[in-house]
Amino acid sequence: MASYKNPVPTVDCIIELSGERVVLIRRKNPPLGWALPGGFVDEGERLDVAAVREVKEETGLDVALVEQFFTYSDPSRDPRRHTLSTVFIGRAQGEPQGADDAAEARAFPLDALPRELCFDHGTILADYLTYKRTGQRRKL
Repeated sequence: MASYKNPVPTVDCIIELSGERVVLIRRKNPPLGWALPGGFVDEGERLDVAAVREVKEETGLDVALVEQFFTYSDPSRDPRRHTLSTVFIGRAQGEPQGADDAAEARAFPLDALPRELCFDHGTILADYLTYKRTGQRRKL
């Protein structure tokens, strides 16, 4: 049987909170830094279900997904391996609490995001801010 090296599906979620804030987690494990809540999709799991599960595990928040934003697939986006991340936009209430593999979870104003972002999450958040201002999504 042939051995294939395929990309691994992941999800990330841009969680909007009141006051024009988004939720980020500070990762416990490498790569270290701030990131959108998210993670690997389990076998047999839908992408939307994985996003809701990962948000709950890492932040304690119950998120209502609003839309599927974009899928990021640059082979260099994750230094551990080639991943494909489907990013959702969701809304939640309350304040996040770091749990699972999140050392901390915090809500940041859109104009005061941390610089130490993991993966390609700086690009994702820049795309999101453009989308919020203009309604324009990233072009393929």
